[in-house]
Amino acid sequence: MTHRGFDFLDGAWTVRNRRLADFLDPDSGWEEFDGHTTGRLFWDGRAHVDEIVFPSKGFSGLTLRLYEPETGEWTLNWSASRTGRLDPPVRGRFAEDGTGEFHGDDDYAGRPVRVRFRWSGIGQDTARWEQAFAAAGSDAWVTNWVMEFSRA
Repeated sequence: MTHRGFDFLDGAWTVRNRRLADFLDPDSGWEEFDGHTTGRLFWDGRAHVDEIVFPSKGFSGLTLRLYEPETGEWTLNWSASRTGRLDPPVRGRFAEDGTGEFHGDDDYAGRPVRVRFRWSGIGQDTARWEQAFAAAGSDAWVTNWVMEFSRA
């Protein structure tokens, strides 16, 4: 897929969230909450910025997605209003089937983790995002946050 990868996310969306209480413990229990996001394309689609607001959680997030023509990859850069800093980026691309997979390194609760973002189910009015962590040195991925997007 070309750099047009995040064109689908432009505009306003409602977002249904499911998130594990502990991002590395699949038995920690899921919480559900709503959010809404508005995104905008820049640089002829080679950049996308959105803000997602979680009213019941009291914070919001900002994502900057940048396409790198020389590698054919995107970097996804997240910041939460609670910290005001950019988390380490994840990097990847969309496959021919339209599914996007992006990987990076970060830490969670003081422990190094590998991070995976996966975009799937992309349509005109729907999309799905999943986050998973694997503790450093482990191949056991724990899906810990799922967002179901619906066009607002």
